[in-house]
Amino acid sequence: MMSTGDLLNIEPVELKFTFELKKQISSSLQLSNKTDTYVAFKVKTTNPKKYCVRPNTGVVLPRSTCDVIVTMQAQKESPPDMQCKDKFLLQSVRVNDGVDPKEITAEMFNKEAGHVVEECKLKVVYVAPTQPPSPVPEGSEEGSSPRGSASENGADSATAKALMSRLTEEKNNAIQQNNKLRQELDLLKRESSKSRGGASMIFVILIGLLGIIMGYLLKKT
Repeated sequence: MMSTGDLLNIEPVELKFTFELKKQISSSLQLSNKTDTYVAFKVKTTNPKKYCVRPNTGVVLPRSTCDVIVTMQAQKESPPDMQCKDKFLLQSVRVNDGVDPKEITAEMFNKEAGHVVEECKLKVVYVAPTQPPSPVPEGSEEGSSPRGSASENGADSATAKALMSRLTEEKNNAIQQNNKLRQELDLLKRESSKSRGGASMIFVILIGLLGIIMGYLLKKT
């Protein structure tokens, strides 16, 4: 929304501040000169200690624009119901071509002195900061607590990981034992060729042990 006068277009006509405690907040205005002459402007506020306006006076060149930044000082407490009664008044007047902004005086905006002064009143609006939406777990049933479900799922996951880790360790141990027995079996085979009679019983026992370990390994996997 903008204010369309004979001299300047002012956009927006509401100074919106996203209100946050203990933080400086800025809002901007854009002034557009509709004429072929120089236009001087001045910004006033009902609460000058609370706001800083840069620039608070200036000159807009013919068919050009000028940005005005209004900064609200950090506030220590929130206003009731986020309502603000502060107001701004932007005055504009035709001036001589080539006038320097430093030459602007309060007398130029004096209606009683016969100057044609255009005025625009601006409201201050506080806007609450936007809150990011709370993530909702997919597939959660109505009436169930997402936090409870998450904790239960986390516990189940931890238990499953611990079980898998233990089974993997046991499997690796069984494989190591199997390899060790195979090596001993090969050694006994070589020795049995020299003395078949003494090694036959040990050979049978080792075969039995190997069968038990392989059966345990297959059961775990």
